[in-house]
Amino acid sequence: MSQNQTPPVPSEWLTDAEKTDYRETPRYDATIAYARRLDQASPLIKFQTFGKSGEGRDLPLLIAAEGETFTPEAARRAGKAVVLIQACIHAGEPDGKDAGLALLRDIAITKSRPGLLKHVVVLFIPIYNTDGHERVSPYNRINQNGPAEMGWRTTSSYQNLNRDYMKADTPETRAWLTLWNHWKPDLFIDCHVTDGADYQYNITFQHEHHEGVAPSVLTWEKRVFDERVAAATEAAGNVVSWYLEFIDNRDLTKGIRDFNGSPRFSTGYTPLRNRPGILIETHMLKPYRPRVIGTYDFLRFALEEVNRDPQSLLAAVREADEKTLADGRTYDPARRFPLDYELTEKATPYKLRAVEYHTEMSDISGAPRVVFGTKPLDLTVPMYNDFRVTAAVAPPLYYIVPPQWHEVIAVLRSDGLTLLTTREAATLEVESYRFVDVKWASGPFEGRLMPSFKVEPVHERRTYPAGSIVVPLAQQLGRLAINLLEPQAPDSLVHWGFFNATFEQKEYGENYVLEKLAREMLASDPRLREEYEKKLASDRKFAASPRERLQFFYRRSPYWDRQMNLYQVGRIITSLGVPVKQLH
Repeated sequence: MSQNQTPPVPSEWLTDAEKTDYRETPRYDATIAYARRLDQASPLIKFQTFGKSGEGRDLPLLIAAEGETFTPEAARRAGKAVVLIQACIHAGEPDGKDAGLALLRDIAITKSRPGLLKHVVVLFIPIYNTDGHERVSPYNRINQNGPAEMGWRTTSSYQNLNRDYMKADTPETRAWLTLWNHWKPDLFIDCHVTDGADYQYNITFQHEHHEGVAPSVLTWEKRVFDERVAAATEAAGNVVSWYLEFIDNRDLTKGIRDFNGSPRFSTGYTPLRNRPGILIETHMLKPYRPRVIGTYDFLRFALEEVNRDPQSLLAAVREADEKTLADGRTYDPARRFPLDYELTEKATPYKLRAVEYHTEMSDISGAPRVVFGTKPLDLTVPMYNDFRVTAAVAPPLYYIVPPQWHEVIAVLRSDGLTLLTTREAATLEVESYRFVDVKWASGPFEGRLMPSFKVEPVHERRTYPAGSIVVPLAQQLGRLAINLLEPQAPDSLVHWGFFNATFEQKEYGENYVLEKLAREMLASDPRLREEYEKKLASDRKFAASPRERLQFFYRRSPYWDRQMNLYQVGRIITSLGVPVKQLH
């Protein structure tokens, strides 16, 4: 199958999309039935499930393999690369589901795509968001041109699974992490449909390319996907581009702003595990046929490339793992591990295959509106795709988490991190942080209230109870541990609200008590009196607030809670020196 040529398929093996000339996509039960038929008809396909959704639906998985390499152990013994392809994380975007089912059929049934499993094991999730998939309506995707009906973006508990990879709130994410930890795939591909402006491309793709991606992995992605897979997909009759986010879709000449997918996104998360993460985004305004077939072509050429040279992929991820292990064995205060990024002002010319458009004043909204035509328009526009690091840290040798932070520890365990636990209480020299300038969002995001803050470094001795969790960075998932436990990382567990209680004041002083305390402190401390009088003279808001004036003294008194706004996780930069055992 390609945009130019479709191999013959027996009528009984046509997918529902093909049977309806790409007007429809199958529901959950029909998809599962087709997947089971593939299993029953071919020794190359096995159907399994890997967990349950919030509403109790099975999460389906198809494994495609030759030579009985249907387990991670067998795949590794055979030297095969493991590729995980995922569809319907946003269930209203079913292109990957219908493309993947057709591709597995052509591998296993029609045999029109031979050899794609010679050096590869394929794991295919046709429907990840199974509950959202069954909230079917023709009105779920206002920007999307087909199919006739489609599922909903989020789960039934209104969680966007493609924002859940770090916080792991949903049963679907926890199941996905278990699947990943079992198989440890070498390559991940996530299938989506994009929103945005109109243009000629039917398919776009992206992968992270900032300093947070292991160099060996990034080099492999650029060589294989940016050059070979994209070119082959285009040669098959598609129009292919890097993922496009326009600065202003009413004026395309302003250029394209590249996308930085933080680890809350699937393809931002997998690089933290030293694995390539490839995003496919078909163009929502194109009909369903060229979107599905474009996805099919991109996937088959990706498999062809991995099959052609699996060792280069395996070597790239092995090098990244070994570098992570080596870095975690020593503490170097000069080594800076990047946590967050922003685009620079640097731009490169990009040849954009657009369509004609104009703007006019809208009598509905009262603002300029864009009107796209159909005639091709070739433009050269600036592409802003250069990232600089905005936050970095010298990683410790270990993190230590007090045992009462159960939700935090549950996430660390779900991720498959190697964890140790202390056998007895221990007083340790640790680095940590105090949060300052704490602000709160005006509403929830993905069900969580996310704080913003700045941090001040803290160096102190702390006593940690027996059963505290120690996270060594000398492990393959060291990069993931840093991003979870360093507060400044954009998707740290602090940013996701796992430590919100530490920002709350739990004790207070009555005004008449604080009045007495303030007079005693002023009388005994001339430097405090000077500081107070200076603040009165310089800060009108402070001077006008009786409560803030009294709080000034409370915060500087021995009664103030010194653990408020103090990060409970410690950074250990020397040898551990306490008895620990492996946490299973």
